[in-house]
Amino acid sequence: MKLYNIKENEEQVSFGQAVRQGLGRNQGLFFPQQLPELGDIDDLLSEDFVTRSTKILSALIGDELPKEKVHSMVDAAFKFPAVIKEVKPNCYALELFHGPTLAFKDFGGRFMAQSLAAVSEGGKTTILTATSGDTGAAVAHAFYGMKDINVVILYPKGKISPLQEKLFCTLGGNIHTVAINGDFDACQALVKQAFDDHELRTEIGLNSANSINISRLMAQICYYFEAVSQLNKQERENLVISVPSGNFGNLTAGLLAKAMGLPVKRFIAATNTNDTVPRYLETGVWDPKPTVATTSNAMDVCQPNNWPRIEELCQRKGWGLSTLGRGAVSDQQSANSVQELYDLGYLCEPHGAIAYQVLQQQLEPGETGVFLCTAHPAKFKEVVDDILNCDVELPGPLAKHSVMPLLSEELDNDFVALKQVLRRVQG
Repeated sequence: MKLYNIKENEEQVSFGQAVRQGLGRNQGLFFPQQLPELGDIDDLLSEDFVTRSTKILSALIGDELPKEKVHSMVDAAFKFPAVIKEVKPNCYALELFHGPTLAFKDFGGRFMAQSLAAVSEGGKTTILTATSGDTGAAVAHAFYGMKDINVVILYPKGKISPLQEKLFCTLGGNIHTVAINGDFDACQALVKQAFDDHELRTEIGLNSANSINISRLMAQICYYFEAVSQLNKQERENLVISVPSGNFGNLTAGLLAKAMGLPVKRFIAATNTNDTVPRYLETGVWDPKPTVATTSNAMDVCQPNNWPRIEELCQRKGWGLSTLGRGAVSDQQSANSVQELYDLGYLCEPHGAIAYQVLQQQLEPGETGVFLCTAHPAKFKEVVDDILNCDVELPGPLAKHSVMPLLSEELDNDFVALKQVLRRVQG
């Protein structure tokens, strides 16, 4: 598998190099040179999740890893289902929260851990990542206890849900969590500064587990195929998928799935009031505003890292950006949709509710809609309880970590201070 740096096309790397590096020069994202178009899609969709995912990922990786190795990686990573549930006629929820940290990031985080182990060249590695909520837990649990790997996770202090924080800031060991006095975009900027510091990068074996790492993104392609496999032939013909979007890795993966042959009529980018992309698609002007804290905090991103990959893909495929659906939803509108779904017999949380609301606004007669539910409602218990006047039960992993002490340290938005932390962690 060959990939190139979107910013500096002459930088070209293998899959293994891309997994180990994370980012290219000048903070450039890696992107596949070739996007294989898969064969008989109906036959592929009839396969089981692990077998199908092995074929998809092997087609991307090529001969760099044997198919048997890819199968063992997928089998170890995807130990849980991606479930389609009908909410009402022609409208389905895709539940991506049945993994160990109850969020869609488990798919990418666990596959990245398997990938890094497969392509490792020895020596110690420091994983540095920023999270707006769910990435932190998925990465922490995927890499917890792995030899010669230290993980440092930055998150905006006071801007993720308490239960999200508990799920990954209570592990200790090789997992180090840092609460930054700033927003998620500030955390993301610190990660980029670290990658631009060549001396530091070499010294501590720096890598990233954000969705900027191509292995995480590739894993996410697979659950779009899994979702479509659970629909009947007629429903597949006019399929619209609504994706709750923050850093835009999830939508990128969906569009890559479409590029590889998945039958999707169109995608919808659904955001909260941090609406840089919807405004850009309407006006053609890229104008990020200061990040606003919302009840859908995992989407509180105004400068999404993965957007350049979407533009690159659309340009290569000849897809106009105007074909993307889009919409921004306020906290009140999100709450209304949580209530509406509950009245339909479906318990949801704000991120999935945002995707549902924009889907309902834009779904046309004869179309089938799927909206992504990216986290278990219990991860946003305070918000959901308040909206529905209920008491959402905590599933096992959350109940266990909710009573454990936080182990995070607090840090100002200061790169010099972060460098000290990174060097101390690596020891």
